[in-house]
Formats: sequence, C-alpha cells, structure tokens
Amino acid sequence: MRLALGIGLLLTLFWIAAASVTALVLRSEMDTVFDSTLQETAQRLLPLAVTEIVGREDEGVTQHLGAIRAHDEFFTYLVRDDQGRILLQSHNADPTVFPAYDGPGFRQTATHKLYNDDALQGSIRITVAEPLDHRAAVASELLMGLGLPLLIAIPVALIGVAFAVRTSLAPLRRFRGALEVRNARDLSPVPAPDLPAEIAPIAETLNDLLTRLKAAFDAERGFAANAAHELRTPLAGAIAQAQRLKAETADPAARGRADDIEATLKRLTRVSERLMQMARAEGGRLRSDQPSDLRPLVNLIVQDLARQAPETSLDLTLPDLPVLSDLDPDALGIILRNLIDNALRHGQPGSPIRITLSGGGRLTVTNESPVVPPEALNRLTHRFERGSANVAGSGLGLAIVAKIAERIGSALALASPVPGTTSGFSAEIQLPSELDERN
Repeated sequence: MRLALGIGLLLTLFWIAAASVTALVLRSEMDTVFDSTLQETAQRLLPLAVTEIVGREDEGVTQHLGAIRAHDEFFTYLVRDDQGRILLQSHNADPTVFPAYDGPGFRQTATHKLYNDDALQGSIRITVAEPLDHRAAVASELLMGLGLPLLIAIPVALIGVAFAVRTSLAPLRRFRGALEVRNARDLSPVPAPDLPAEIAPIAETLNDLLTRLKAAFDAERGFAANAAHELRTPLAGAIAQAQRLKAETADPAARGRADDIEATLKRLTRVSERLMQMARAEGGRLRSDQPSDLRPLVNLIVQDLARQAPETSLDLTLPDLPVLSDLDPDALGIILRNLIDNALRHGQPGSPIRITLSGGGRLTVTNESPVVPPEALNRLTHRFERGSANVAGSGLGLAIVAKIAERIGSALALASPVPGTTSGFSAEIQLPSELDERN
C-alpha cells in the first residue's frame, strides 16, 4: 500500500508540474498570438482607414462604424490625426481607454494591451486595443481545460497504480503467508514461484538460511540423541562395576562411596534417557498413519509403572468406548511415563496417583502434594526446572511433555491445587482423537 501511495503521489506531482509548465508555455504562446493579432489588425485597418479618410469632403470629422449585428468586440480601435482628433473608431470603442499616441509599437495600461501605427508621415494614426480581461479569461479556460481532466485522470491513475501494485505483489503475499507458518518444527524451503525479479534473490537467500537452520537443528538433535544412546552401555557397565565393588568390599566407607557412585550413575542414566526423549519430542514423528485405541496402551504403561513402584497406588480410569487416535504409541508412552514419574517423585508418599483418560482423549494425572506457588508452576515446563531441589530428577519430564503437546497442537495444563480441592497437583493434556476432531 505504501508503494502504491508513493508511486501515486510522485505521479500526481509529476502531472501537476507538467500541467503547470504547459500552462506557462501556453500563456506565453497565447500572448504572442494575441500581440500578433493586434499588430495584424492595425496593419490591415490602417490602409483602409487612410483611403476612407483621404476621400472625405469634411476634414476632422469623427466617423463611427456601426455594428452589422450584435457581437462581442474584443478588439477596438481609434484612428486619429496628428492633432489628436478622432477621425474613425469602432462602434464599441471607448476613447477614455486610449492614451495619447506616442509612436508605433506595443503599449500596455492597467486594463488594455494596445498597438500603435501610423501612415502618411504620421498624419494618420491608428491604435488597436484589447482588454486584458479577455486574455485572462482565455488563460483561465486553458487552465480549466488542462486541470479538469487531471481531476478525473489522477484518481483513476491512482486506482490503477494501486491495482497494478497489488496484483504484482500477490506472489509476495503468498510467499509471506507460506513463511508465516514456518517454525522450528518445519524449516523446509518456502516455494517462491512468480516472485518479482527484485524480490526473488531475497527469497532464495531466505530459503538458503532456512536450509542451514534445519541442518543445524537436525545436527543438534541428532547429537543429543546419539550421545545419550551411546552413553547407555558404558553407564550400565559403570553401574555394574559399582554394584560389584559394593558387593566385594567389607569396608563401610568404600561401600558408601560405591552407593554414591551408583546413585550418580543412575541419575546420569535417567538424564540421558530424558535427552533422547527430548530429541524425539523436538524432531521425531509423533503421528501415525492409522488411528488406534489408546486404552490398551495406557493400561499397559500404567501396569508396568505400577510394578516398578509397588508402594504407590496408581488408580486408572478409562472410558467404556474406544478412544481412537493417530498419536504415535511411543509418543504416548513418553507423555504418560513422564507425567506419572513426576507424580511419583513429587507426590506425597503413600498417596494414590489418579490417571484418567476421557472419551474425548483428555489425559489427566493428579497426585496429592502441597500447593505449588503460581510463579513456580509457570516455570515447571522449562528445561531443567524442578519443583523441589530436595527431590531427585532431571527437570526435563514436564518440558518434554510440553514440547510434544505443542507439536500435536495441544497444550500441557498444570494446576495446583487440583480444581475443586485445596491441595494437590494436576497435569492435563488433550491428546488428538477422532471424537475431539468431530467436536
């Protein structure tokens, strides 16, 4: 729009300047034509006047020429002798507007432009006068003739310029729309067909930048996943060695150090597993080709976690009807394991953990705990952010779930206290489901 306005403004100024110069040139040419007409009129009338005056019987008598028919007389004239007596005049001539004769040539008063000429050695003199108002009226008509078309042409041209600019920039708007939907999960090049030649190099540079960014992000995620994967075997071996050392020594101090080593290695193992999950959450495939029922998988994961934490009750509530979703099973496993692991670590010991899957695909995990302050609650989805420094954990679990939620078009909703109660902690996420899409 600014481009159209700029072009329209420049075009308008150019037209006004061109019209002004044209008006000045026309005014100058018009003055030349009218001056030439004055001179020509005087030179044609003078021989006729001389012939008529010389043939008179009465000398010094003023003769008025009558009008044949009514008309506007823009040119009037007087014929005088060398004593200033009027010998001949046009029917509409006003002697008061004619100054005293002072020789051949052009003269100008406040109201008239005049031309003087004489014959018979200056004894017969003619003065032709034209009102300056006549010239001003003609000049105004010329200006109106130049200006009125501009009043129509300029708005039409501005509309045409705006239309042409908008049409020519349509590919740029499509390119911008395609670029707006790009994010860290989709850094593929943006198609840029039919872009103006001036913009095409920018689009090529931008696409090249997107390609480099995608390669950098893929390398970063690949490194994190590969590094975490490669750490699993040596960490498992180190844990085994620590356990063997603890079993083979009778020294209490050595056994204590072996316990510390084992605990540290297990914590490092959990961090490496979370790093692999984070890499999957950021770059892996999260949707399947075919929908499947989520209930059996949720039931299987909860039973597996219940065997790992027999001291805690996991209360699972599933709907009666199938919950069909195209969510990848591995992604569902990552979500559910991290939410339950978070509840196991930060919930009150011995209190039950409630897992609920609704018919619309809404997954909720709640546990008993002190109320988490709002400022701390808002930070829990940040990486390496833990609700309590006294509880072991990587600080990545909720961040991983939040990332997966973002990629599947949902959101991780955290609440404390649990809605309708005065304590507890709740984590809720809407999983993609056919029922949810129909609603």
